[in-house]
Amino acid sequence: MQPRATDEAALSETDRQTISELAKRDREVRAHEQAHMAAGAGLVVRGATYSFETGPDGQRYAVGGEVSIDTSRGRTPQETLDKAERIRAAALAPAEPSGTDRQVAAQASRMAMEARMEIAAQPGNGQLRVADAAYRSSASDSADPPQRPQSGMRVDTYA
Repeated sequence: MQPRATDEAALSETDRQTISELAKRDREVRAHEQAHMAAGAGLVVRGATYSFETGPDGQRYAVGGEVSIDTSRGRTPQETLDKAERIRAAALAPAEPSGTDRQVAAQASRMAMEARMEIAAQPGNGQLRVADAAYRSSASDSADPPQRPQSGMRVDTYA
């Protein structure tokens, strides 16, 4: 934002420097929030809101901002995993993520890990317990009736 030409002559060099810094910060803040909105498309609950500072020229400059993103879980573990990955991407989209952005990304990473664990625990996902695999292997390799491993030998990969 540039000061009005008629007001520019009345501004001191310090005022002009302040305006220049505020204008630069305004561009950075708006680009930062735009990056969140672009990467979080479909998750954005409310567009960017800004906090402003009034410069010596009477103009308002954005000096802070935020974008509200839906961070709730999905209906299924897979939907939650997909959503968590998108939340993380949206949080880290700006060139210089803030501390809050990094916290949101960490929360999304935890949500993704929990969803992966839920997916892995679902029956029929193609994973076998080690004991079950050993039992099936012994059943196919031997003519004798298969023996289930002793309970002390069981390794549960879900733990």
